[in-house]
Amino acid sequence: MIERTAPDGAPTVGVIGGGQLARMLAAPASALGIGLRVLTRAADDPAAQVVADTWLGDWADAATVAEFARGCAVLTVEHEGQTRSDAATCPVHPSPQALRCAQDKLFMRRTLTEYGYPGPRWAQVTDVADVVACARNWGWPVILKAPRGGYDGRGVWRVADRMSAERVLADMSGGLLAETSGGLLAEECVPFERELAAAVARSPSGQAVAYPVVATTQTDGICTEVVAPAPRLSDDRALAASHLALSIARDLAVTGMLTVELFDTGTDLLINELAMRPHNCGHWSIEGAITSQFENHLRAVLDFPLGDPRLRAPCAVMVNVLGGTATGLTGAYRHVLARDPQVKVHLYGKAVRPGRKLGHVTLLGDRPEPLLVRARHAADYLSGRITE
Repeated sequence: MIERTAPDGAPTVGVIGGGQLARMLAAPASALGIGLRVLTRAADDPAAQVVADTWLGDWADAATVAEFARGCAVLTVEHEGQTRSDAATCPVHPSPQALRCAQDKLFMRRTLTEYGYPGPRWAQVTDVADVVACARNWGWPVILKAPRGGYDGRGVWRVADRMSAERVLADMSGGLLAETSGGLLAEECVPFERELAAAVARSPSGQAVAYPVVATTQTDGICTEVVAPAPRLSDDRALAASHLALSIARDLAVTGMLTVELFDTGTDLLINELAMRPHNCGHWSIEGAITSQFENHLRAVLDFPLGDPRLRAPCAVMVNVLGGTATGLTGAYRHVLARDPQVKVHLYGKAVRPGRKLGHVTLLGDRPEPLLVRARHAADYLSGRITE
């Protein structure tokens, strides 16, 4: 491993994790002339393919993280699951204390409730009787969530009755349920009109900026489409959503990007989950915003002045490329890029697996409907779902 340093004494940002989010930090780091160092577990991970200063090691090992952090101005995490940032020998953003709200859904609910933020009714449950008690108060179905480790729909169950709750708990007995020690998070199943996301960037000095509130489409727990700004969202409700995100970032002392996923019930905005990192629902910002979420994350953790988050066009849409029948995605470039020269394609260098997030496409324009038609075609052609 060759240790590399940024020129002219420029700071180096260390990133724990080598997935696609770390990969997308590489371009803005290069543009800013700062160093980017990545700790990951495999040489073919997405970030390792494009970041020269890649370290191979186990981010769960405190000694490895401590050694990796030496020479870095600051450390950040690509995903909440990378948990040994507490072993760093340099400042860490977001701090392990703040990050706990993104790592532990029970802790998040407890904390947000203490601050008075709106959300679904919830309870901590350890057995079927607890779940039935929740249903007695809220009605069936009940949403069960593993406090830790859930991602892209994993670790989330919609139980319609006592029998289905028994099946979920039986499947988890001795495994994930035992690991959680405190049980599961049970939430009221909220009847919502759509899902929104409010993303903000915040620096250690307290400067913060808010991105346009976006509408997201979830399929089997995976974010598949994003429209920025959210269509038919009044200025008052957009301001309310942004204010929620900015207030949470302040109260939890978050540094870097924070995305607040929201349920829009038509009358209320309820907090679903938090992500303290660049998030899938903000990938549109690479081309669609004056300053992308990835650049602002780097600026924030380094306490540089934050960039302008406003849209470059009236509308931006992003559609995820999910694994399908195609085994090699770049073979579709000739059709996709020639058919629509305005489409922007991002592939993450991942091995193809059905349903896996392999990349995304972005388009800018005046109205979301025609942009979504074009973006869906490009994403489907890349994945092999369509061939004409």
